Amino acid sequence: MEKEYLFSKKIKCAVCQELFEAKTVRTARLRRKQPDFDLRPRFQDIDPIKYDVYSCPHCGYTALSRYFDPLTKGQISLVLENICMHFTPTEGPEPDIYDYEFAIARYEQSLKCSETKKASVSEIAYTHLKLSWMYRAYGETLPEHAAGEAKQKEEAYYKKAYDGFQKALSTEDFPICGMDSLTMDYLLACIACHFKEYSFASRAVSNILGSQTADRRMKDKALDLKDVIVTAIKKEAEKKNA
Repeated sequence: MEKEYLFSKKIKCAVCQELFEAKTVRTARLRRKQPDFDLRPRFQDIDPIKYDVYSCPHCGYTALSRYFDPLTKGQISLVLENICMHFTPTEGPEPDIYDYEFAIARYEQSLKCSETKKASVSEIAYTHLKLSWMYRAYGETLPEHAAGEAKQKEEAYYKKAYDGFQKALSTEDFPICGMDSLTMDYLLACIACHFKEYSFASRAVSNILGSQTADRRMKDKALDLKDVIVTAIKKEAEKKNA
């Protein structure tokens, strides 16, 4: 089923200028399911996030599709010196579909390239976020006794995404990674709630509820999250008083 959603797309590498083919998702055919609490999208039959990384088989430059190009001359030099010089070109066609281990390896290579080219704080944070989602999805395919390492990786990348996005808020203008300020507030509120940082989560939710531009759907989601935060704070207080 997954293969039916894919086609090959010609990509020109922003570093070595060679052409290569990358698997791409036919978005018009996707059938959306209920997303995770933190906006991780879910679809029937396929996980498109697996295919959101381009990787040049000629030089090794790899990045999320939205950040694959353009690059500055300085960034190209950094990638050539630190990535391409140590890369062995891959031979043969790509697999027909990506399993999670293959997709995760590409995401980790994209993170290495982003750090090497001194990408923006938000690009690196966004890569951390999507890597955490990849490990979450991978863990869901494993039996419970074998999912521990995937869960640890998910948590580690999730925390790095959280810290990175907070830093990006003070150094970058919106939109950040395609998100407006309200979407970012909601995402960070969800992650903050996960890490039991309820004060930050409460402030982010208040920003949404007090906004005159937030639509009804966003405010309803924020109200649901507010209930979760209030309940969690009460439980924390009960534990301390017990």
